[in-house]
Amino acid sequence: MASGIGRFAGLSRRTWLGLLTIGVALLAWWLLTSVTGWVSPARFPKPIEVQVALTQITTEGYGNGLLHQHIFHSLKLVLMGFAVAVLVGVPLGLLMGYSRKAESLINPAFLLLRPIPPLAWIPLAIVWLGLGDAAKILVIFVAAFVPSVINSYTGVRNIDTPVMEAAQMLGIKGSKLVFDVLIPGAFPMIFTGLRLSLQASWTTLVAAELIGALYGLGSILNQGSQDIYPAMILVAMVFVGICGAVTTAILGKIESRAMPWRRERSVA
Repeated sequence: MASGIGRFAGLSRRTWLGLLTIGVALLAWWLLTSVTGWVSPARFPKPIEVQVALTQITTEGYGNGLLHQHIFHSLKLVLMGFAVAVLVGVPLGLLMGYSRKAESLINPAFLLLRPIPPLAWIPLAIVWLGLGDAAKILVIFVAAFVPSVINSYTGVRNIDTPVMEAAQMLGIKGSKLVFDVLIPGAFPMIFTGLRLSLQASWTTLVAAELIGALYGLGSILNQGSQDIYPAMILVAMVFVGICGAVTTAILGKIESRAMPWRRERSVA
Protein backbone atom coordinates (compact mmCIF):
# COMPACT_ATOMS: atom_id res chain seq x y z
CA MET A 1 0.00 0.00 0.00
CA ALA A 2 2.76 2.41 0.94
CA SER A 3 4.67 1.74 -2.27
CA GLY A 4 1.50 2.39 -4.32
CA ILE A 5 0.93 5.70 -2.55
CA GLY A 6 4.59 6.56 -3.11
CA ARG A 7 4.27 5.95 -6.83
CA PHE A 8 1.26 8.26 -7.05
CA ALA A 9 3.05 10.90 -4.99
CA GLY A 10 6.02 10.66 -7.32
CA LEU A 11 4.01 11.56 -10.41
CA SER A 12 5.16 14.70 -12.16
CA ARG A 13 3.17 17.92 -12.17
CA ARG A 14 2.54 17.45 -15.87
CA THR A 15 0.98 14.01 -15.21
CA TRP A 16 -1.20 15.38 -12.42
CA LEU A 17 -2.45 18.17 -14.66
CA GLY A 18 -3.29 15.64 -17.37
CA LEU A 19 -5.21 13.47 -14.91
CA LEU A 20 -7.02 16.54 -13.61
CA THR A 21 -8.04 17.57 -17.13
CA ILE A 22 -9.43 14.10 -17.83
CA GLY A 23 -11.30 14.11 -14.54
CA VAL A 24 -12.87 17.51 -15.23
CA ALA A 25 -13.90 16.39 -18.72
CA LEU A 26 -15.56 13.23 -17.36
CA LEU A 27 -17.35 15.22 -14.67
CA ALA A 28 -18.63 17.73 -17.23
CA TRP A 29 -19.79 14.87 -19.47
CA TRP A 30 -21.77 13.32 -16.59
CA LEU A 31 -23.29 16.63 -15.54
CA LEU A 32 -24.32 17.73 -19.03
CA THR A 33 -25.83 14.40 -20.10
CA SER A 34 -27.01 12.57 -16.97
CA VAL A 35 -27.74 15.31 -14.43
CA THR A 36 -28.91 18.43 -16.25
CA GLY A 37 -29.91 16.84 -19.56
CA TRP A 38 -28.62 19.86 -21.45
CA VAL A 39 -27.08 17.51 -24.03
CA SER A 40 -29.53 15.10 -25.63
CA PRO A 41 -28.58 11.39 -25.50
CA ALA A 42 -29.43 11.23 -29.21
CA ARG A 43 -26.53 13.59 -29.87
CA PHE A 44 -24.05 12.46 -27.23
CA PRO A 45 -24.48 9.33 -25.06
CA LYS A 46 -24.61 9.22 -21.29
CA PRO A 47 -21.78 7.51 -19.38
CA ILE A 48 -24.08 4.64 -18.41
CA GLU A 49 -24.97 4.10 -22.09
CA VAL A 50 -21.31 3.91 -23.02
CA GLN A 51 -20.77 1.39 -20.22
CA VAL A 52 -23.60 -0.75 -21.59
CA ALA A 53 -22.17 -0.55 -25.12
CA LEU A 54 -18.71 -1.47 -23.83
CA THR A 55 -20.13 -4.47 -21.98
CA GLN A 56 -22.02 -5.55 -25.08
CA ILE A 57 -19.05 -5.48 -27.45
CA THR A 58 -16.76 -7.07 -24.85
CA THR A 59 -19.03 -9.99 -23.95
CA GLU A 60 -21.53 -10.46 -26.77
CA GLY A 61 -19.75 -8.82 -29.68
CA TYR A 62 -20.71 -6.17 -32.20
CA GLY A 63 -19.96 -5.73 -35.86
CA ASN A 64 -18.93 -9.37 -36.48
CA GLY A 65 -16.59 -9.63 -33.53
CA LEU A 66 -15.62 -8.94 -29.94
CA LEU A 67 -13.73 -5.82 -28.92
CA HIS A 68 -10.32 -7.49 -28.66
CA GLN A 69 -10.73 -8.99 -32.14
CA HIS A 70 -11.45 -5.56 -33.62
CA ILE A 71 -8.48 -4.03 -31.78
CA PHE A 72 -6.02 -6.75 -32.84
CA HIS A 73 -7.17 -6.54 -36.45
CA SER A 74 -6.77 -2.77 -36.60
CA LEU A 75 -3.43 -2.96 -34.80
CA LYS A 76 -2.17 -5.54 -37.29
CA LEU A 77 -3.08 -3.35 -40.27
CA VAL A 78 -1.51 -0.26 -38.74
CA LEU A 79 1.75 -1.98 -37.83
CA MET A 80 2.08 -3.62 -41.25
CA GLY A 81 1.45 -0.41 -43.19
CA PHE A 82 3.62 1.63 -40.82
CA ALA A 83 6.49 -0.88 -40.94
CA VAL A 84 6.57 -0.97 -44.74
CA ALA A 85 6.43 2.85 -44.89
CA VAL A 86 9.36 3.14 -42.47
CA LEU A 87 11.44 0.49 -44.22
CA VAL A 88 10.99 2.27 -47.54
CA GLY A 89 10.61 5.91 -46.51
CA VAL A 90 13.50 6.34 -44.08
CA PRO A 91 16.22 4.96 -46.42
CA LEU A 92 14.77 6.97 -49.30
CA GLY A 93 14.83 10.14 -47.22
CA LEU A 94 18.40 9.48 -46.12
CA LEU A 95 19.45 8.90 -49.72
CA MET A 96 17.78 12.09 -50.96
CA GLY A 97 19.27 14.08 -48.10
CA TYR A 98 22.80 12.87 -48.74
CA SER A 99 22.93 12.70 -52.53
CA ARG A 100 22.05 15.69 -54.67
CA LYS A 101 21.82 13.41 -57.70
CA ALA A 102 19.32 11.12 -55.97
CA GLU A 103 17.30 14.14 -54.88
CA SER A 104 17.21 15.50 -58.42
CA LEU A 105 16.07 12.13 -59.72
CA ILE A 106 13.46 11.21 -57.08
CA ASN A 107 12.17 14.53 -55.74
CA PRO A 108 10.08 15.54 -58.80
CA ALA A 109 8.01 12.35 -58.58
CA PHE A 110 7.78 12.68 -54.79
CA LEU A 111 6.57 16.30 -55.03
CA LEU A 112 3.95 15.20 -57.53
CA LEU A 113 2.58 12.46 -55.27
CA ARG A 114 2.97 14.29 -51.96
CA PRO A 115 -0.08 16.61 -52.24
CA ILE A 116 -2.46 13.72 -53.00
CA PRO A 117 -4.43 12.90 -49.82
CA PRO A 118 -4.03 9.28 -48.64
CA LEU A 119 -7.79 8.80 -48.75
CA ALA A 120 -7.75 9.59 -52.47
CA TRP A 121 -5.87 6.30 -52.94
CA ILE A 122 -8.75 4.24 -51.52
CA PRO A 123 -10.66 3.82 -54.84
CA LEU A 124 -7.47 2.87 -56.68
CA ALA A 125 -6.42 0.51 -53.88
CA ILE A 126 -9.79 -1.22 -54.12
CA VAL A 127 -9.43 -1.56 -57.90
CA TRP A 128 -5.93 -3.01 -57.53
CA LEU A 129 -6.36 -5.17 -54.43
CA GLY A 130 -10.09 -5.52 -53.78
CA LEU A 131 -11.81 -4.94 -50.45
CA GLY A 132 -9.42 -7.04 -48.38
CA ASP A 133 -6.73 -6.04 -45.92
CA ALA A 134 -4.11 -5.50 -48.61
CA ALA A 135 -5.93 -2.42 -49.91
CA LYS A 136 -6.09 -0.94 -46.41
CA ILE A 137 -2.41 -1.61 -45.81
CA LEU A 138 -1.58 0.16 -49.07
CA VAL A 139 -3.53 3.26 -48.03
CA ILE A 140 -1.88 3.25 -44.60
CA PHE A 141 1.51 2.89 -46.27
CA VAL A 142 0.84 5.96 -48.44
CA ALA A 143 -0.17 8.01 -45.39
CA ALA A 144 2.86 7.00 -43.32
CA PHE A 145 5.35 7.14 -46.18
CA VAL A 146 5.41 10.91 -46.71
CA PRO A 147 6.31 12.02 -43.13
CA SER A 148 9.03 9.39 -42.85
CA VAL A 149 10.65 10.54 -46.10
CA ILE A 150 10.43 14.27 -45.40
CA ASN A 151 11.79 14.10 -41.85
CA SER A 152 14.59 11.68 -42.72
CA TYR A 153 15.61 13.99 -45.57
CA THR A 154 15.50 17.02 -43.26
CA GLY A 155 17.47 15.17 -40.59
CA VAL A 156 20.38 14.49 -42.97
CA ARG A 157 20.37 18.06 -44.24
CA ASN A 158 20.51 19.35 -40.66
CA ILE A 159 23.67 17.43 -39.81
CA ASP A 160 26.42 19.94 -39.07
CA THR A 161 28.69 20.61 -42.04
CA PRO A 162 31.90 20.00 -40.05
CA VAL A 163 30.66 16.50 -39.21
CA MET A 164 30.13 15.65 -42.88
CA GLU A 165 33.46 17.19 -43.84
CA ALA A 166 35.25 15.19 -41.13
CA ALA A 167 33.64 11.98 -42.40
CA GLN A 168 34.87 12.76 -45.92
CA MET A 169 38.40 13.53 -44.70
CA LEU A 170 38.52 10.24 -42.80
CA GLY A 171 37.36 8.35 -45.88
CA ILE A 172 34.16 7.05 -44.27
CA LYS A 173 31.96 5.63 -47.00
CA GLY A 174 29.25 3.07 -47.70
CA SER A 175 27.46 1.36 -44.83
CA LYS A 176 29.85 2.84 -42.26
CA LEU A 177 28.85 6.35 -43.36
CA VAL A 178 25.19 5.44 -43.14
CA PHE A 179 25.24 3.77 -39.72
CA ASP A 180 27.94 5.87 -38.04
CA VAL A 181 27.16 9.34 -39.40
CA LEU A 182 23.89 9.76 -41.28
CA ILE A 183 21.50 7.78 -39.08
CA PRO A 184 22.83 9.01 -35.69
CA GLY A 185 22.89 12.58 -36.95
CA ALA A 186 19.37 12.38 -38.37
CA PHE A 187 17.88 10.39 -35.47
CA PRO A 188 15.91 13.27 -33.88
CA MET A 189 14.16 14.16 -37.13
CA ILE A 190 13.72 10.48 -38.07
CA PHE A 191 11.79 9.82 -34.87
CA THR A 192 9.75 12.96 -35.37
CA GLY A 193 8.78 11.55 -38.74
CA LEU A 194 7.97 8.17 -37.19
CA ARG A 195 5.59 9.75 -34.69
CA LEU A 196 3.83 11.67 -37.47
CA SER A 197 3.70 8.53 -39.60
CA LEU A 198 2.18 6.51 -36.77
CA GLN A 199 -0.46 9.16 -36.16
CA ALA A 200 -1.26 9.27 -39.87
CA SER A 201 -1.51 5.48 -39.92
CA TRP A 202 -4.22 5.42 -37.26
CA THR A 203 -6.13 8.28 -38.84
CA THR A 204 -6.07 6.67 -42.26
CA LEU A 205 -6.90 3.21 -40.92
CA VAL A 206 -10.22 4.38 -39.51
CA ALA A 207 -11.16 5.97 -42.82
CA ALA A 208 -10.06 2.91 -44.79
CA GLU A 209 -12.04 0.56 -42.54
CA LEU A 210 -15.21 2.53 -43.11
CA ILE A 211 -15.37 0.82 -46.52
CA GLY A 212 -15.72 -2.92 -46.91
CA ALA A 213 -14.28 -3.99 -43.54
CA LEU A 214 -15.63 -6.93 -41.55
CA TYR A 215 -13.41 -6.32 -38.52
CA GLY A 216 -11.66 -3.35 -37.00
CA LEU A 217 -12.38 -0.23 -35.01
CA GLY A 218 -13.31 1.63 -38.18
CA SER A 219 -15.92 -0.98 -39.02
CA ILE A 220 -17.44 -0.46 -35.55
CA LEU A 221 -17.74 3.25 -36.32
CA ASN A 222 -19.39 2.48 -39.63
CA GLN A 223 -21.80 -0.07 -38.13
CA GLY A 224 -22.58 2.23 -35.21
CA SER A 225 -23.48 5.09 -37.55
CA GLN A 226 -25.76 2.82 -39.58
CA ASP A 227 -27.46 1.58 -36.40
CA ILE A 228 -27.65 5.15 -34.97
CA TYR A 229 -25.80 3.91 -31.89
CA PRO A 230 -23.85 6.92 -30.49
CA ALA A 231 -22.61 5.00 -27.44
CA MET A 232 -20.94 2.32 -29.57
CA ILE A 233 -19.44 5.00 -31.81
CA LEU A 234 -17.91 6.66 -28.75
CA VAL A 235 -16.52 3.31 -27.55
CA ALA A 236 -14.76 2.81 -30.87
CA MET A 237 -13.43 6.38 -30.85
CA VAL A 238 -12.05 5.99 -27.33
CA PHE A 239 -10.23 2.77 -28.19
CA VAL A 240 -8.76 4.30 -31.34
CA GLY A 241 -7.35 7.01 -29.10
CA ILE A 242 -6.09 4.48 -26.54
CA CYS A 243 -4.41 2.34 -29.20
CA GLY A 244 -2.81 5.42 -30.74
CA ALA A 245 -1.57 6.62 -27.37
CA VAL A 246 -0.14 3.21 -26.41
CA THR A 247 1.69 2.72 -29.71
CA THR A 248 3.04 6.28 -29.52
CA ALA A 249 4.27 5.65 -25.97
CA ILE A 250 6.03 2.47 -27.12
CA LEU A 251 7.66 4.41 -29.93
CA GLY A 252 8.75 6.99 -27.37
CA LYS A 253 10.41 4.26 -25.30
CA ILE A 254 12.25 3.04 -28.39
CA GLU A 255 13.34 6.61 -29.11
CA SER A 256 14.71 7.08 -25.59
CA ARG A 257 16.72 3.86 -25.90
CA ALA A 258 18.01 4.79 -29.35
CA MET A 259 19.06 8.26 -28.16
CA PRO A 260 20.00 7.93 -24.47
CA TRP A 261 21.84 11.25 -24.57
CA ARG A 262 18.55 13.10 -25.05
CA ARG A 263 17.01 11.29 -22.07
CA GLU A 264 19.96 12.16 -19.89
CA ARG A 265 19.80 15.80 -20.99
CA SER A 266 16.07 16.03 -20.21
CA VAL A 267 16.61 14.50 -16.75
CA ALA A 268 19.45 16.93 -16.07
